Amino acid sequence: MKKYTLSGLLALSVLVGCSSSDEIVPDIPPSELYSEAQVSLQSGNWLTAIDKLEALDSRYPFGAYSEQVQLDLIYAYYKNDDLALSLATIERFSRLNPTHEKLDWVLYMRGLTHMAQDRNFMHDLFNVDRSDRDPEPVKKAFSDFKKLLERYPSSPYAEDAKKRMIALKNRLANYDLATADFYLRREAWIAAINRTQELQKTYPDTEAAIKSLNIQLAAYQELGLEDAAKRTQQLIDLNLQ
Repeated sequence: MKKYTLSGLLALSVLVGCSSSDEIVPDIPPSELYSEAQVSLQSGNWLTAIDKLEALDSRYPFGAYSEQVQLDLIYAYYKNDDLALSLATIERFSRLNPTHEKLDWVLYMRGLTHMAQDRNFMHDLFNVDRSDRDPEPVKKAFSDFKKLLERYPSSPYAEDAKKRMIALKNRLANYDLATADFYLRREAWIAAINRTQELQKTYPDTEAAIKSLNIQLAAYQELGLEDAAKRTQQLIDLNLQ
């Protein structure tokens, strides 16, 4: 029975590791390779589509399919949850094609990709409340959709962007609510009041803004600020009517 030395095994692993996607994807004409990539995209076979599109992108960076390949990669990366790669491809495409006719779609996809960064599979699976998670990707997504509406108000993606902005606004408001509640539980009364007031000013038309009044009331009561507590109670009563 043959025995392999450690150096022999390492050499074998290096050889295996050297295989690239270019060697895996057949060396066929770009039109044929692009057609195969489209079939994979349409069937939802994202990994295969990505392999073929990446091969096209590296073999023919200035070819006839160059721009469309990058657009397809943005979508395939997003669907395959390769969010960092999707964002990198979006930035690359936007930089190289500042006047492209599909920039509204690219901006829309950037918003979707930033939204997806706020998602967590295990949290979704067990229905865990994510309101206290870092909202930075949500802020970026909100900004992306806002830019889309400002720059391309007639875009076919504008209506969906508006709806998503409502959901994102609620997500950001809930984060501020969770933060205010945290301050209240830590007995940081002033911090709790400041956060609730900021929430009410920034997101006045959200459910979180109404809920924040109870936190504000509790903080005022703890500080013995009777007039402020009375005004807050009046606001709570008004919202109950």
